[in-house]
Amino acid sequence: MTDARGSDSRTGKTNARPAPGTPCWVSLMVHGPAATHDFYGALFGWEFRPGPQQLGPYARALLDGREVAGIGQLPPDRQLPTAWTPYFASDDVDRTAGTVRLCGGTIGVGPLDAAEAGRMALGSDPAGAVFGIWQAAAHRGTGIAGVPGTPAWNELLTYETAGVAKFYETVFGFELLPEPATDRDYVTLRLGGRPVAGIHGVGDALPRDRGPHWTTYFEVADTDESVARVVGLGGHVLAPAHDTPHGRVATVADPEGARFTLLRGDR
Repeated sequence: MTDARGSDSRTGKTNARPAPGTPCWVSLMVHGPAATHDFYGALFGWEFRPGPQQLGPYARALLDGREVAGIGQLPPDRQLPTAWTPYFASDDVDRTAGTVRLCGGTIGVGPLDAAEAGRMALGSDPAGAVFGIWQAAAHRGTGIAGVPGTPAWNELLTYETAGVAKFYETVFGFELLPEPATDRDYVTLRLGGRPVAGIHGVGDALPRDRGPHWTTYFEVADTDESVARVVGLGGHVLAPAHDTPHGRVATVADPEGARFTLLRGDR
């Protein structure tokens, strides 16, 4: 789990324009934005700034004055699952959306302009996992990395990796690196030789109420302390804190049920 957004390790600030395929933003659509702002503000120290509003009320979360994620409001008449969604960079979102369709995926929203910020689309892969496509203009994407409260990794949980990994390889130009000599069905997605995301095939262990979906890992200073804070703020623990080769992780959900993973990375 290596951040690959071109960050300066001394400042945590990211470079200007993400390369095509780079995970460059994460966004969450919820029914109650105000309560959700309170939850993530208390958990990660985020502050919020409104806009853009192309898909309804939307706010950008800031950490130390730099944009880190987005939270929008679901239409009240739509009972959609709340979920963190990663956006992958594109130099031409219309062309990328066309490739998604040609490769068996679907485009559910857009492509459309998000004011002066950029151009976006929401799609899903052939197994049904939702992701975003972002063509940057004024808004380059996540502007800070490598510090607590920032996205550290995105991982797709799906039935099996073979077919869906080829989809992402074709659409975004990822290099595929299967995990060798283990029983785990895992493929790392790389750009320019650097890992940027992962695909984990879990078969029947996939949650039936969710289906295939992307999960965002957020960096924290102390996983156990952050888990306790999640619970105190009305969230839930889905997988207790445990050690992995990449650091100590725990999977949790916010009060509306959006799942995410806390990660204290090994330095």
